[in-house]
Amino acid sequence: MSGPTELPVPDTADVRTGPEVSEELLAVLPLLGEWHGEGQAAGAGGDHRFGQWIRFSHDGRGFLAYESRTWRLTDDGTIVGADARESGFWRPRGQDDVELLVTSPDGLVELYVGQARTTTSWELQSDVLARTPDAPDVTRAVRLYGIVDGALMYAIDRAGPDGPLRPTMSARLERIR
Repeated sequence: MSGPTELPVPDTADVRTGPEVSEELLAVLPLLGEWHGEGQAAGAGGDHRFGQWIRFSHDGRGFLAYESRTWRLTDDGTIVGADARESGFWRPRGQDDVELLVTSPDGLVELYVGQARTTTSWELQSDVLARTPDAPDVTRAVRLYGIVDGALMYAIDRAGPDGPLRPTMSARLERIR
């Protein structure tokens, strides 16, 4: 038995197609779309370049669905293989407050709270971090997102149990849709 090729209530990463955009999304609406670009990561596996695709979509309700995939790149830009992956939801709360729920296959579940700094930038701090026994030992994290000259830029800093926040990932992504 084969299933339908399209869901009856599809998500859209576009304000021109699909369900009407909920008024609740105005605080995060500039994120809506698909983004692609490159960034830099630091961690236990060493520093490395990565390529990235991010999609922010909606189904007419008051949240954005979030999906991110990265792949490792060599210094000359050759694709090495899959890297990090995460998914979640951006949940606007009132005029400027935002919650972000993120899960990854590494066994880390992160809940962030924060607010819009401007109409195109957001600062979020971890409120709850849950992890499986073999997940990275993260005790605190901060995420900054902003749209600068049409590009989505972000930085993620994380801290372990006895350390300060350290840069983990940052990227510059161009809107592709």
